[in-house]
Amino acid sequence: MNPRVRFAPSPTGQLHIGGARTALFNYLFTHHNQGQFLIRIEDTDLERSKQEFTNQICESMKWLGLTWDEDIVFQSERTSQYRIAIESLLDCGDAYRCFATKDELDKIRKETKSFSYPGIWRKRSDIEIQSEIEKGNPFTIRLKTPESGETSFDDLIYGTIKVEHLEIDDFIIARSDGSPVYNLTNVVDDNDMGITHVIRGEDHISNTPKQILMYKALGWDVPTFAHLPMILGQDKKRLSKRHGATGVQSYRDDGFQPEALLNYLSLLGWNPGTEEEVMSLHEIIEKFELSKVHKKSAVFDEKKLNWISGQHLAMQSNNTIISDIKLINDTWGNSESHEYCLNVIDLIKSRSKSLVELMEQSNYYFNDPNEFDEKSVRKIWKDGTKDIVESVRLILETIDNWENKFLEEKLKSFMEERELGFGKVMKPVRLAICGTVNGPSLFAIMDLVGKDVCLRRINYAIDTL
Repeated sequence: MNPRVRFAPSPTGQLHIGGARTALFNYLFTHHNQGQFLIRIEDTDLERSKQEFTNQICESMKWLGLTWDEDIVFQSERTSQYRIAIESLLDCGDAYRCFATKDELDKIRKETKSFSYPGIWRKRSDIEIQSEIEKGNPFTIRLKTPESGETSFDDLIYGTIKVEHLEIDDFIIARSDGSPVYNLTNVVDDNDMGITHVIRGEDHISNTPKQILMYKALGWDVPTFAHLPMILGQDKKRLSKRHGATGVQSYRDDGFQPEALLNYLSLLGWNPGTEEEVMSLHEIIEKFELSKVHKKSAVFDEKKLNWISGQHLAMQSNNTIISDIKLINDTWGNSESHEYCLNVIDLIKSRSKSLVELMEQSNYYFNDPNEFDEKSVRKIWKDGTKDIVESVRLILETIDNWENKFLEEKLKSFMEERELGFGKVMKPVRLAICGTVNGPSLFAIMDLVGKDVCLRRINYAIDTL
């Protein structure tokens, strides 16, 4: 049977890196095995759930390219299904009404020094229960946990996990206001959606035995479980914004491209079994197996993400990059021809980690620098630098063949004749033309921006510095 998996975010915030990794692993698994990938929005927390977050999550998923196969399921529209399941459990005696008050439970916990529910309403008579109902007293509904034995399951990542029933109390499946809890809604939804494999974070391992007990009580098939290792920051604490990991939309807005982000996320806890790290989504799908997912927590490494992103950017076609840039800033490069913009991208894409960084680094290709970094000026523009740059200007003014190789030959000859080091000549010239000392080959830049622009910028630097 082909697998059916689901990604089930809560719309209480935007899609974050951990959620995106979970969605990706579900997507990779089911596409590797020719199955279906579904989405369920767990929006039963009415106070915190917002439509804007649902929209953001869906937009982020679409941007990443993690498309789903069927209509989205919303928990808020499935209240009747949960009631049916609860009534079924009550009717067959696998669940019961508990009228214990908060004060009663607090007293018991204080006396026993345990938070486990002692089952004080588990064996009450129908007459007692009916009497409480007639009085209008509030109640929760609890599942009867077996009093002996164990629940075990074979996790596809962690192997066999066993939990003694003595460690699981009669847990609540419906609150006193009648609303179902997470463990029940998950079981009902996964069963109704035909989910065969539940792939989620390892923080849900403690929920799994309880959910298996409910599957069995309801007479339903238990899906296969796979729990993914946590993602940690460099300090080995749970990943959060302080580690530089933000929502997926923030990476989109910062100019990271989906292929690169997916590539990096796939390596958080999974090893393809090869030395190859830069891969397309299609290549990742072909190699992906849950058996290659690590048990050890993955560490989020922003430098690694930047490197992978830069590799993807360098491999992209210049036309594709222009199209993607225009989605972020439709005015970029409008002052120059399309061919000129392609050449700009060709020079700097291998030096950029994102589209936004590429745009930032491209500024001097379109605009004359009107200010210079003070630290660079102090380091480079020494006594005698002005005379050297003026000599370079005189040479450049006489050059008719304004091509990369010819410019390099002329200026290298000048440095040899004057016995001047590369740094004493080319760094101040670069500073004058670009406003910065970093970038690709200066001769390639000069070739592209043209003679008139170079001379104008050098004159401005001489007069200003």
